[in-house]
Amino acid sequence: MSQTDSGIGTAPVRLSPGDPAPDFTLPDADGNPVSLSDYRGRRVIVYCYPAALTPGCTTQAVDFTAAAGDLAQAGLDIIGISPDEPGKLIKFREKEQLGITLVSDPEKKVLQAYGAYGPKKLYGKEVVGVIRSTFIVDAEGKIERASYNVKATGHVAKLRRELGLD
Repeated sequence: MSQTDSGIGTAPVRLSPGDPAPDFTLPDADGNPVSLSDYRGRRVIVYCYPAALTPGCTTQAVDFTAAAGDLAQAGLDIIGISPDEPGKLIKFREKEQLGITLVSDPEKKVLQAYGAYGPKKLYGKEVVGVIRSTFIVDAEGKIERASYNVKATGHVAKLRRELGLD
């Protein structure tokens, strides 16, 4: 049985440094459109996470919020993408006092374009879902860095070190 016949699907295409970042326009928690192209001239951290209000995703969003000031001073904005509807993003933002932009991709088209949706291991079982991933998009809209299967805990601190912000 091939991988496609098993119902799991094929591995997503992964982005690499130098690739053009897939552009998108998605609604934020308040329903306002957010476009990657609006950030041209600045670097952007685009991070993909499975679900708002879950422990790992909360840790990551809280860590990004805590680092947002330093990252902004270094010329980096932050956009988090999940399949959650805007209403759930509002609850997430308010409950955790998040100060970062969260956008909704319920059809998972942008997540797929970034290679952040597909087969993954979850508790030792292969499932299809959001692959926790982080991308740095340069000021011209190209992928500067692509990290897949990142750990929620400690990821922002590791990113800060890699960017020389510690």
